[in-house]
Order: sequence, then C-alpha cells, then structure tokens
Amino acid sequence: MNKATANSSSTQHPGIGFGEFVAFIAALMAINALGIDAMLPALPDMGRSLAIAEENQRQWIIAAFVFGFGGAQLIYGPLADRFGRRPVLLASISLFVLTSIVAAFADTFATMIGARILQGVSSASSRVLATSVVRDCYSGRRMARVMSLAFIVFLAVPILAPSIGQIILLLGPWRWIFFVLAGYAAIVVVWAALRMPETLHPENRRAIAPRELLDAATIVLTNRNSLGYTLGSTLLFGSLLGFINSSQQIFADTFQAPHLFTTIFALIAGLMGVASYLNSRIVERLGTRRVSHSALIAFIAVTGAHLLFAASGFETIWSFALFQSITMACFALAGSNFGSMAMEPVGHIAGTASSIQGFVSTLGGAVIGLLIGQGFNGSTVPLAAGCLIVGLLALAVVLITERGRLFRAHHAPPASQ
Repeated sequence: MNKATANSSSTQHPGIGFGEFVAFIAALMAINALGIDAMLPALPDMGRSLAIAEENQRQWIIAAFVFGFGGAQLIYGPLADRFGRRPVLLASISLFVLTSIVAAFADTFATMIGARILQGVSSASSRVLATSVVRDCYSGRRMARVMSLAFIVFLAVPILAPSIGQIILLLGPWRWIFFVLAGYAAIVVVWAALRMPETLHPENRRAIAPRELLDAATIVLTNRNSLGYTLGSTLLFGSLLGFINSSQQIFADTFQAPHLFTTIFALIAGLMGVASYLNSRIVERLGTRRVSHSALIAFIAVTGAHLLFAASGFETIWSFALFQSITMACFALAGSNFGSMAMEPVGHIAGTASSIQGFVSTLGGAVIGLLIGQGFNGSTVPLAAGCLIVGLLALAVVLITERGRLFRAHHAPPASQ
C-alpha cells in the first residue's frame, strides 16, 4: 500500500479520528476478553453455587463461551458483507447485553453453560467486525500496526479483568459480574450508535447466496497464505486458551497462592501488551514475516525450556510467571501478524473471510485449549508441554505455507507486505 493509499484510508471515517477509531476497535474486541477473564476469580464460587462436582469441569464455563463465540462467527461475515458492518454490530452486541443478564440468573450448571454459549454466539460479531472494519480501511503492514495498537488497549482488559472480577466478588456475589458485562456492552452499543459510521463501500456489498458463500469459502480455504496463517493462528490461540483454562487451578492448587493470581495474571498480560506495542513500532519497518517468524521460534525455545524446568521439579510460582510471561509475549508478537497475513490476500471479501478464519481459529483453538486444560494434573507440565507441541506444529504449518522459507515471502510480495 503506497502512502497515498494509506493517507486516503483515513477519509473513510468521517466524524471519527484515528485515535478514537483504534480505541473503539479495542473496546469492541475487549468484550470477549471481559467475557472470559472476569470469570476466572469467580470459578470456585460458581462451582460451589452451581454444584459442579469436579474442578476441571469448571473449565467448561470458559470453554462454552469460546465454542459459542467460534461457531457463530461463520454467520456474521456474510451478514456484515450483505447489510453492512454497523447494523450487524448494533444488533449482536445488544443481544450480548440480554444474554449476560440471562447468565446472571442461571441457577444450574446446565443453564449456565447454555447461557455462556449464547453469550459467545452474540459476542462473535465483535471479532469478525473488528477485523472487517480495520480491513475496510487498511491493509498489509499498516493494518498490522492498527491491529497492534488496538491490541495494546485490548490487553489492558486481561490485565484488569481478573482484578475487576475479584473486586466485584468483594462487593457482592459472582452474579454481579454478569451485570457488569451487560453494562459494558451497553456502553459499546451506544458508542457505536452515536459515533461509528458504516465502513463497507456499497460496491463491496455481497448478496447472501449459497453459491457466493461457497465461492468465498473456496477463496479463503484454498489461498495458501490465508489457510496457512489461519491454521498457525489456530494453534497459537490454543496455547493462550490452554493457559487461561489452567491458570486459576495452577495458582490455587499447584502453588497454593490464589491471592497472587490476579497480580501475576496482570503481569503476564502486561508483557503481552508491551510486545504488541513493540510490534506496532517495528512491523512496518521489519515486515510481518520477519517479526512473527522470529517470535514463533522464540516461543518454541521458551516453552521447551519451561517444559524441561517443570519436568525436572524446579518449578516455582516465580519461574512459572517468568516463563509464561515470555511465552505469551511471543504469542502476542506472532498472533496479530499471523492474522494480518491471513487477511491480506482476501481483503475484497473481508467480512466473509474474517468469519471463516475466525470460525476455524476460534473453534480449533478452543478444542486445543480445552485439551491442554483438561490435562491439568496438579503441575505445570501439561501446560508447558501443550504449548511446546502447538508451537512446533505452528512452525511446520508456516514452513509449508512459505515453502520452506522463513522471514520473507516465498514470492515477491506486494508493496503492502
């Protein structure tokens, strides 16, 4: 993308400046982080209240949300490509408000799981629309920079969310967390209604027709970069969910230090934010491949060292915090760039492409994360081993995608890459 194109993209947002645009995208993305991370301190209380027999079953409160979130993404892209980003956003986030209230009144485990699935379904639009709106206006390295800046703000939520959840628990029962989620989502709806314009150009609207959807899916799933980096994102996302699923039990059961959970979780998320900010500063100069491929190799090295350290019996809460912080920082450096590279060749069908890619990466990541989480055995070994395995698989996928070449495209890239 040349400078003229980059500059002209800002004119696609009349009435909203660049800073507000990034903040809105981050706020939209944060709905899902709040929906997951604010729950973590409340899981023991929810388990007792809802009569959940086994501790590992509590992970389904997180997994149900992610499965609903991943599965529903497939419908939002075509809707957004047909009717525009704005009406789909307003309707779906309004639905999230309602489903959060339903979850607040759940009185059985089955009801809670159903409510969490519906929460995930209603919030799935945020992932699709955030990516689609950014792709409507930016591409290549500039898109990666915008997503990284949004990711910095977005990561403030995982830093704060467990603490917010803990504070709410000090003031009232766990059900109040869902009322707070409903209130936050209502603010996003009002913000969008008052400030966010439509970003989809009329000429890019696509009819909802089986043939067109099949054609779009074929493009997304047969394009080498789109498919390869979607699979890479899937694997790395699985490592993040594996950590989230296991984290509360690791601090409470492995280290007997539940009081340090929110502090160290915030430290880990904070380093992810630093990594995303670093990415926003260097990606346009170094390129998405050089940054992400280097981060992936570092991810494998760190998780391998972590596995050896944990399996040797030397793990402490502080070694865990150090290893996991570096691991998640590498994830942040690789993840946003993988997503940008997956979207780059399919920008003309951004909504549908984002849906399909999100469907694959979220559902696949949820399965991987649940497998890692369910492997919890009182130690950190299953988490470290799971992260190492997905890192090695992601490297294999990248090598296949790039035909054995790392750090630069396997063909002469366009100017935007």
